[in-house]
Amino acid sequence: MNYIGKWVFHSIGTFNESDEMIYLGAEEYLKAPMPYIDESDEEMVAGEMKERKQAIGGKIAVCEDGKLYMLMPMPEGVSQEQIDQAVSAGIIKVYDGMMTDEPKAWEERDGELWLEVGEGMSDDGWVKLSDDDGFLVFMTTRYIKAE
Repeated sequence: MNYIGKWVFHSIGTFNESDEMIYLGAEEYLKAPMPYIDESDEEMVAGEMKERKQAIGGKIAVCEDGKLYMLMPMPEGVSQEQIDQAVSAGIIKVYDGMMTDEPKAWEERDGELWLEVGEGMSDDGWVKLSDDDGFLVFMTTRYIKAE
């Protein structure tokens, strides 16, 4: 498989009542219960919804130069001037119009995509990002190739 290109949110893993991992698409995720917060607290619900929208707007850019960028959409209501100031101050980095951290190294091993995550995260500092179903899986979020 050619991993180079943009990967977009497909689904996020969560546990059901039987403690089995299930994957929710964007709409299902936005409508899913929030058992870990007080749903009667409008501010907490709004904060959780903001985080969920950020998650479903996430992308992964796998570049030919061996770099991989985890991309998050800009927060709602932030002006270009504010973004430019944050970039100039070194508060955020921007790649392809989205927020990102420093790029990570990636490599292909036996047809699978591996991501360098650093010491302590695995025996050799690398984790397999691709799965047998054609997704990239980062933590509990699955991404599907867009281009």
